[in-house]
Amino acid sequence: MIDIKSMTEEEITQALRDLGEPTFRGKQVFTWLHRGVSSFDEMTNLSKPLREKLRERYVIHVPKAARRQVSALDGTVKYLWELHDGNCIESVLMRYHHGNTVCISSQVGCRMGCAFCASTVGGKVRDLTPSELLDQVIFTQADSGLPISNIVLMGIGEPMDNLDNVLRFLELVNHPDGLHIGMRHISLSTCGVVPGIDRLADLELQLTLSVSLHAPDSETRSTIMPVNRAYDVEELFRACRRYFERTGRRISFEYAMIDGVNDHDWQADRIAEQVRGMPAHVNLIPLNDVRESSLRPSRRLSAFQKRLEHHGLTATVRRSLGGDIDASCGQLRRKAMEEREGGDSI
Repeated sequence: MIDIKSMTEEEITQALRDLGEPTFRGKQVFTWLHRGVSSFDEMTNLSKPLREKLRERYVIHVPKAARRQVSALDGTVKYLWELHDGNCIESVLMRYHHGNTVCISSQVGCRMGCAFCASTVGGKVRDLTPSELLDQVIFTQADSGLPISNIVLMGIGEPMDNLDNVLRFLELVNHPDGLHIGMRHISLSTCGVVPGIDRLADLELQLTLSVSLHAPDSETRSTIMPVNRAYDVEELFRACRRYFERTGRRISFEYAMIDGVNDHDWQADRIAEQVRGMPAHVNLIPLNDVRESSLRPSRRLSAFQKRLEHHGLTATVRRSLGGDIDASCGQLRRKAMEEREGGDSI
């Protein structure tokens, strides 16, 4: 059975033409899918014979909200979605003055092995399909009743490790007959998969590229981010420069502040040296405690920020949201996995 929600409107239109249907049926089906229908029977402007033909050839998967946690501090909502095969992923709904943002996952688990991240505990299980990426936006919006205006691909998984499906998702979510969320309202994060950055640059999409830097020197970065052994930090910065030269888009560098590891003045100086001549934003992140990690939050966050600003860099501290609801990536999924292993139901 074919996952119809992962198909473009043009592909659906052609498939329906092959069934002898008029062209306008493609738009109708596409629009229904992006409204979050769970079955073809809900497509009430289609004939019953056509609905039956679609049922015979295609499948519509809908995630189940296995858990929903709401922060009493700031209204952040964290979802644990159970997929059709029983795997679970996370999404987080965050409210800002400029609109509502959903942070979505791109994989079930992650194989990148970053030392400070709960998402990578247990490794990668599989990639998410375009429809599973899309559903996180559709059903977060439906469950919350809030319009989603911004998307960040910063949840569980490495988007560049699932780039074909991510690019198809971007095409779907940007489509005017669907959710129609513009590229400038989408941020894509990578831990530094250089071929993916170059491929994205070639497409010249007007989204925001966020690079999880976390250390400006290879010696430090390799100890906390195994990807640096494949694409070292010098190669990463060269790729970022190529990306800016091709797209003209400012890059955001994510930097989790780790006590005694990456929070020294000389490392702030190195960041400034590496990005000189390239517009960049450094987003300093107070480290979340991960039970499996010995790394601890830095006590020099303010001093590090001032050092970067002294060099003329734009450096901000990420606002911590959902601190009372396991809002750090992977924590809720990990708890669910532990409960399953212990025989408890989700």
